[in-house]
Amino acid sequence: MSSSNTVLDFRKSAITRGNVFEGNSVPELHAKPVALKIESVAKSYALSGSELKVLEAINLDVQSGEFISIVGASGCGKSTLLRLIAGLDIGYEGAIVYQGKRIEGTDLSRGIVFQEHRLFPWLTVEANILLAFASTNVPKAERKERVKAQIELVGLTGFEHAYPHQISGGMSQRVAIARALVLRPQLLLLDEPFAALDALTRLKLQQELERLWEHEGLTTILVTHDVEEAVFLGDRVVVMQSHPGRIKRIVPVRLARPRIRSNPDFQCIKEDLLTDFV
Repeated sequence: MSSSNTVLDFRKSAITRGNVFEGNSVPELHAKPVALKIESVAKSYALSGSELKVLEAINLDVQSGEFISIVGASGCGKSTLLRLIAGLDIGYEGAIVYQGKRIEGTDLSRGIVFQEHRLFPWLTVEANILLAFASTNVPKAERKERVKAQIELVGLTGFEHAYPHQISGGMSQRVAIARALVLRPQLLLLDEPFAALDALTRLKLQQELERLWEHEGLTTILVTHDVEEAVFLGDRVVVMQSHPGRIKRIVPVRLARPRIRSNPDFQCIKEDLLTDFV
């Protein structure tokens, strides 16, 4: 075996054990309060007269302000788990507890962004974001102020009165993110929000999402098929496997931010995670 391969194998082994390296690596973050606790969660659907188990024995604690990336093959239950956390589906076994309370439906403290931006084509950028306040008692003047602030935060100043067909796919997704953030949630859920975008736009929005996460201090959970995206954004990467969906392992990403994709430690973590899908 060559000396370069020996070094690479050592580095991969050290990452797997949770060790850190020189250069772009940083010590493990101090423990923060647990914002979200998932305990023994299982989910099944009725299919052709039999039971199809989608999730089984899911256990995960998410700290306040932490960014969790969830990766896994199609059909492993990633999006199902996210929907349960959002409260869009309450039929499951086990417990999902957010800020000390069991989740039993949707709540304005939890925002979600889907793969498709889901903007109304007949509404402007501003009006699409304002729509988030439909079921709230926020005063009209404050709504306008908060929408203006969010438009500025996601870099869309000047496009307030544009319609979805007049802006790019990446800009539309920024509108969707602004709509989720304008209600000031404490937990942000992202279901493959950049999957339909071209590669360059995707890279740009990953950087923007990291900036927003740091600016807002949000607890964030991202579901993605993209291992590099998971490593770039996550404090930890949760790897799921299928039939039924369950957590295979959790990999810490102890790298300084902003992360450099070409960094050897970054590449080692990415390559280690990719071994779960070959």
